[in-house]
Amino acid sequence: QVRLVESGGGLVQAGGSVRLSCAASGFTFDDNAMAWFRQGPGTHRECVAVISWNGVYTEYLDSVKGRFTISRDNAKNTVVLDMDNVKPEEAANYLCATGPKPSRAARWNDWGQGTRVNGSS
Repeated sequence: QVRLVESGGGLVQAGGSVRLSCAASGFTFDDNAMAWFRQGPGTHRECVAVISWNGVYTEYLDSVKGRFTISRDNAKNTVVLDMDNVKPEEAANYLCATGPKPSRAARWNDWGQGTRVNGSS
């Protein structure tokens, strides 16, 4: 069974940094794109970043470009989101997902339950 388990969330001060990790299992990790999404209370889920199977191709939500970095380690079946200069409005549940194409518009087949990033001004 596909399993995606996120970790690393917590309270982050405005302007602070945090690293989120996702541990994947149950599928061929290095044959699939990965993504990070976020969803705040009462908001729609939005795609933050995506990465191709080999890490060569990435896409980012415009508002996080230059501040967030997605990466992956295929030997460890993990994908990471490094978040710098976090804004209070970016407090949300952050989820990782897997799918066939490294595009923010792609279909994402499986999801983790998320890790909560709590922002503070």
